[in-house]
Amino acid sequence: MNRVPAENLAEVFVEVADTLVDEFDVIEFLQMVTVHASEVVAARQAGLMLADHHDRLQLMAASDERAKSLEIFQSQVLEGPCQDCYLQGQPVVNVDLSEAADRWPRFAPRAVQDGFRSVHAFPMRLRQTVIGALNLFGDEPGRLADSDARVVQALADVATIGILQERAIRRGDVVTEQLQSALNSRIVVEQAKGALAQIRRCSPDDAFDLIRDYCRRNHRRLSEVALAVASDPASVPDLTNASTVGNDLLGSPGA
Repeated sequence: MNRVPAENLAEVFVEVADTLVDEFDVIEFLQMVTVHASEVVAARQAGLMLADHHDRLQLMAASDERAKSLEIFQSQVLEGPCQDCYLQGQPVVNVDLSEAADRWPRFAPRAVQDGFRSVHAFPMRLRQTVIGALNLFGDEPGRLADSDARVVQALADVATIGILQERAIRRGDVVTEQLQSALNSRIVVEQAKGALAQIRRCSPDDAFDLIRDYCRRNHRRLSEVALAVASDPASVPDLTNASTVGNDLLGSPGA
């Protein structure tokens, strides 16, 4: 896998660090992490999962619907690279999915069926605290160089700091509360994607892009706008008015 140039890699970490300076939208932040993680090592797809208060991994962000579907399946069958990575607190790298059926009898065949051939997983950890895992999927078999693995692990570590923050590290109840809040926000985002996709007659991925673009143009939080779309679409008419399809953002229906 080919990495991005060093100057672009520096920009990635600057953007992530800048997001951590003040209060941030955790769902927007995690989505950004998955996009950057796939870019820095030229992986095809990426997904990020966090553990809930029952220590079960739940999907928090994915680069697209294909990765999202596979990550959800992984959490349902309780096996796969993210599960191993979270439980062991160690990276799982350079796995050829076509040869991993003995290791993951349900996950590996499903991943291959979905068109993936390689996978790497990195723990979301800070010191001894592991809160989830970051997955990278490839359409072709391939090895991840040690230097690339260190870059992705560093990105996962920075993302973990962004979620926990210093005050949460000291207080276990705050950690649990923040993670559960993030999981709840993700559910609302998924509901908003589905609702907007139906209104705007587009794919869920395009609906998510519409919501993110609206948030950036109007300087609003992703979770706030998602809740508005899911519970009161009329409160964000510029985003949910079906008559605007084709005139803004993504263009024609289903673009």
